[in-house]
Amino acid sequence: MTQTQILLIVFITLVVAAAFLFLFRRRDTGSTTDTTPLGSDAEGHGAVDGAAAAIEDVVDQFLGVDSHPALPEATGPADPLTQIKGLGPKAQAQLNTLGIHRYDQLAALDEAQVATVDAGMGTFRGRILKDQWVDQARHLAKGDTAGFEAKFGKLGG
Repeated sequence: MTQTQILLIVFITLVVAAAFLFLFRRRDTGSTTDTTPLGSDAEGHGAVDGAAAAIEDVVDQFLGVDSHPALPEATGPADPLTQIKGLGPKAQAQLNTLGIHRYDQLAALDEAQVATVDAGMGTFRGRILKDQWVDQARHLAKGDTAGFEAKFGKLGG
């Protein structure tokens, strides 16, 4: 290997390491009051967040991944998301802020989108998986009240 190749490998390694450090710092210090809808083009608020967002975008292109998965669009009137066990009015308001208003939107989330929504849930972070909101929403989106109640108990309100 030539000296140029070695320097290039070291440089790329340092850039990737810095990117991951920025990403983890950015996710761990996320604001619970940010009302920017997830999946939008808005990036960080400040020098560190802006730098982390820029590095994340470059690394995403380099690795061929999308760290900004688009969330399903709402079609039709909002559903009473509070019917989902473990999802109260404040969590519903936070989901609405993120652009989720219907059962079918929650039901359609893939793993990456669930992580994106969870990252924006503030004090409710972790509840989407713990309380199985996506699975509950799948039953409710299909109108399967019997299946919902068999698995999760009596439908709330």
